[in-house]
Amino acid sequence: MTEADSPAAASAARHGLRWVLVTLCVTEITSWGVLYYAFTVLSEQISTDTGWSAPAVTAAFSAGLVTSAVVGIPVGRWLDRVGPRWIMTSGSILGALSVVAVVAAPNYGWFVTAWVLAGVAMSAVFYAPAFAALTRFFGTDAVRALTVLTLVAGFASTVFAPLTAALSAQMSWRQTYLVLAVIMAVITIPAHSFGLRRPWPPVTAAHHQVEAPGRTARSAPFLALIAAFALAGLASYAVIANLVPLMSQRGISTGAAAVALGLGGVGQVLGRLGYRTLVRRVGVVPRTVLVMAGVAATTALLGLFSAYAALVAVAIGAGVMRGIMTLLQATAVTERWGATHYGHLSAFLNAPIMVATAVGPFVGAALASLLGSYAAMFVALGAIAAAGALVAVATRPRVETPTPIVGVSRPH
Repeated sequence: MTEADSPAAASAARHGLRWVLVTLCVTEITSWGVLYYAFTVLSEQISTDTGWSAPAVTAAFSAGLVTSAVVGIPVGRWLDRVGPRWIMTSGSILGALSVVAVVAAPNYGWFVTAWVLAGVAMSAVFYAPAFAALTRFFGTDAVRALTVLTLVAGFASTVFAPLTAALSAQMSWRQTYLVLAVIMAVITIPAHSFGLRRPWPPVTAAHHQVEAPGRTARSAPFLALIAAFALAGLASYAVIANLVPLMSQRGISTGAAAVALGLGGVGQVLGRLGYRTLVRRVGVVPRTVLVMAGVAATTALLGLFSAYAALVAVAIGAGVMRGIMTLLQATAVTERWGATHYGHLSAFLNAPIMVATAVGPFVGAALASLLGSYAAMFVALGAIAAAGALVAVATRPRVETPTPIVGVSRPH
């Protein structure tokens, strides 16, 4: 037995991996809380203070999300080569500076520019680089690590929405964002710098053949995967933004609607907890089709039901599907094409999902206006997600993966 194979070395390696996971749990909560969820609390105050319309303020934020999707592609390529440590550390620095730039913006043009800068930071600190890090570091145990991360990071809104509200009740939105920028800098910069300080492991390819990432990204199965996630993601994120207006049209109070929306978050946790079991029992392509069909069904049912209890039950089901979708996205590339080019390929996959996050609320509102009601809009969104499920049938890879990421052989 070599020193590297000794029980002490194995224990040290496991401890190092746990530290990586803890680090990313803390930094994802903070990064999402400051760069994403704080805006949902402060947007109305920003509009009131500046005189810019609510759609204009939201459009600036959406520009940051779209920027994140686009910049995420080269970031993913760099991640494959050099690992997450300096990329995520730089993203933390840029994230804190971009929030300060939002605070200091003297006019709307600079405000938009600041959010575009924040979008660059998002591409380096949000889920995509964290997923890439855990996939490479944890190897065959990646699903467990990804599940833990998404479960814990799901509390970003739980922590930062009330914190932001409490701060904004005592000070202006600019002062609130300054405090949040300091919090992000103090927590995430040293955490990424020291918590990810370990060698970037080489890829052990489990494929008979590994295509160049550019060729894979242009292949029909990968393009089908992008289209499927874009369609299902559009419907899924539109549900979050439009559930309260739907219930208001049904005569349900805002408070009761907010409870239903919150219970949808509980559903997300339940979905993520059950994902490993789903992986063991269902192959990757059937699983993708099944989950996206679930998104379609729950979205359409929200438009068809009118009783509050039924709407709450379906909202929880929609949350379950949304929670599974996050992990489905995190494992989609590895299960089909392996981890060799995970960062590069997952960035291509993540781009339409980030765009869907940005435009989903606007698409939902536009459809509701066009169709005359939020109920009809939800049915239409269900049809869009159903199209995504159909496209997902074509996501079987050309190159088979004989060794799945959870160590259980399943057919595609």
